[in-house]
Amino acid sequence: MSLAAATAAVVAALAVDAVVGDPPALWRRLPHPVVLFGRLIATLDRRLNDPRQSDRARRLCGVVALFALVAVAVGVGLAIEAVVQLLPAPAGFAITAVLAAVLIAQKSLDQHVARVRDALATGDLAASREAVSHIVGRDPQALDESGVARAAIETAAENFADGVVAPAFWLAIGGLPGLLAYKAVNTADSMIGHLDDRHRAFGWASARFDDLVNLIPARLSGVLTALAAPIAGGRIGTALSVMARDARGHASPNAGWPEAAMAGALGIALLGPTVYDGETDQKPWLNFEGRHALEAADVTRSLRVFRLACGLHALAYGAIAAVALALSV
Repeated sequence: MSLAAATAAVVAALAVDAVVGDPPALWRRLPHPVVLFGRLIATLDRRLNDPRQSDRARRLCGVVALFALVAVAVGVGLAIEAVVQLLPAPAGFAITAVLAAVLIAQKSLDQHVARVRDALATGDLAASREAVSHIVGRDPQALDESGVARAAIETAAENFADGVVAPAFWLAIGGLPGLLAYKAVNTADSMIGHLDDRHRAFGWASARFDDLVNLIPARLSGVLTALAAPIAGGRIGTALSVMARDARGHASPNAGWPEAAMAGALGIALLGPTVYDGETDQKPWLNFEGRHALEAADVTRSLRVFRLACGLHALAYGAIAAVALALSV
């Protein structure tokens, strides 16, 4: 696939996702691709992750599991592309865009975060905790109004990177095989890339490989978030400086970039001490000097930044596609 075709496919997929999103009625009848990846990962975990083995052996089995998962994802992507290439060009392009849109999460992320905002706006803390529990892993019952708003904003920032920018990046780089491989790795990280006793060794390869494939997209998403800062009353320079200063303080090598940029864009403090399973994780603050008391209006502002960043993201690929087409690349 040429650069012009690949980047045009990204623009089309982003447009389809922005309009259609994830129709619940469809996924009640069909298994979502991520669900299928999850089933395969669970099977590999069950069959290869033997707690009686040494950590070294389990780590090696985790590498084998990751290789098998990526091989399946790439194989499926190549098979789909082979079929698509047999179709007339417009039909093949449309099918590629629709299939890719399934694995991009602009609209669904926007909807989930908006639900948290709407619940907060009514003053119903219980409802807002319930809404945020669907998008974060922390204990929602330990969150006050600021905590709920902070969790929703962090989710919007982080998932802009791994739910929008990264899938589009790997679609542009590797077509459907690249996109499917990325989603498989990202799903594996969410399922087995943990530090609990069962997955500390077995999930090591998946967690580290997920860090690698998100390295560039995370930083791109941070820059896009910073560029969107003015729509929420922030400054691009401030967002970039907070990102450059605080991003590396995050435990994740990638999540800190979009989250710190969002904190700087909104003039608020994000992250900080967080409760998981009754235990407090003393995370560092991002943009500590920013406002700590948050509310529904701040979630609204984060959604404005997210939406404009999504628009800038699509425009960037559109510009690349236009230049590539003009140069016949």
